[in-house]
Amino acid sequence: MKSTTTAGAKSTATKTTAARARGLSDRLRVKDDESPWSEAEIKEVRGILLEEIEVHRQELQLAEQELDDLLRASTDGAGDDQADAGAKTAERVHEIALAANARAGLAQAEHALEQLEAGTYGICENCGNPIGKLRLQARPRATLCMTCQQKQDRH
Repeated sequence: MKSTTTAGAKSTATKTTAARARGLSDRLRVKDDESPWSEAEIKEVRGILLEEIEVHRQELQLAEQELDDLLRASTDGAGDDQADAGAKTAERVHEIALAANARAGLAQAEHALEQLEAGTYGICENCGNPIGKLRLQARPRATLCMTCQQKQDRH
């Protein structure tokens, strides 16, 4: 009986996801020279974002664990020469940077998924124009069109 219930739940979830994708394909904006988003394209982008979220969560967990281990293993530094103290500091800084990068990537991927679900995915957060399907397929977390991204990179 459980397998039937599980299969039924999976079927319902699949139908719900497909219906949501159909509704999104009509609402997501594209550039004038691009075709509308297809259900398959939306499903692919959603899958990529979900995978990125999971990878960033794992990276963040690992980096935080490494940092915790470093902090627990470190003592007050008594007896360390300058090279040892510097190496420990550099290692901590590296782990902090890894955690920060994973946290930022996670936030970006979650934001993109929220936008996808809300039907606002693919709209430049600076100028309000469509970002472009090709750019989003290459970089699903993009929040700026190429013009705005280039302006931001210059500053």
